[in-house]
Amino acid sequence: MKTSHWLLCSTLTLAALAGCETSKPATDVSASAGKPGTTTRSTTGESMESNGIRLTPFGDSPKFPEAQMQLRQPIANSTVPSGEVTFNYQISNFQLTKMSGGPHMGEMANSMKGQHIHNIVDNEPYTAHYETTFTKAIPDGQHVVLSFLSRSYHESLKHRGAYDLRIINVGNGEKPATPVINVNGPNLFYSRPKDTYSGADAKRIMLDFYLVNTTLEAGGNRVRATINGTEFMLDRWMPYMMEGLPAGENTVKLELVDSSGTLIPGPYNSVTRKFTVAP
Repeated sequence: MKTSHWLLCSTLTLAALAGCETSKPATDVSASAGKPGTTTRSTTGESMESNGIRLTPFGDSPKFPEAQMQLRQPIANSTVPSGEVTFNYQISNFQLTKMSGGPHMGEMANSMKGQHIHNIVDNEPYTAHYETTFTKAIPDGQHVVLSFLSRSYHESLKHRGAYDLRIINVGNGEKPATPVINVNGPNLFYSRPKDTYSGADAKRIMLDFYLVNTTLEAGGNRVRATINGTEFMLDRWMPYMMEGLPAGENTVKLELVDSSGTLIPGPYNSVTRKFTVAP
């Protein structure tokens, strides 16, 4: 009788612990987006492969759920003098210049300067910054600035407090009657891949993009990624590992589309970039 009672209590205890474990909330979208329990490359089993190109989502990077970033300067919708624009950020619970660690630091391109800020103006290729204050030359006119925190191997942090999207005006020219972007609408921005990959870095290349004011899901909004002419439909906002890319110039086209595959209006919701894989 005592043995049966002990077994019953043990079973109930284990069940309670399991229930507590699965109920823990995930705060980093890069880990929690998509189907529950799909968190690592090794356990997803959901690689997509076509024409020799394999695309695998992963969500097992180090988490920084408390990381916060605020862009204090320039002020949103403000006008700043022509020339070099000063950017000033306040960051908490995230250390710039630190190596992120984790399973992917040794298997894809990693910045030896450590963690940093991606600063993207008008969806042009980002500039990486390792200090909270810097200047950047921006032409006169109205511009869209997206900033977000990045792991040392350029994977973005995807929770709300880790990014900032705003419009700024440079110079004293006339402002457009309609802003260049709807900052409250669904927007897609390109991040990686970028430039040239060689040696070990060329075996696995990360595809990473940034979404604002939208989510991805099967039957809902998705990102259509066309890699060297081969199409993949992505229904989770996660980084993806690309393998099997040929040497030479490669092309990635990203499009934010609705459930019917129609492009969602927005100035940057369709973007094409080229990068190079060294022989």
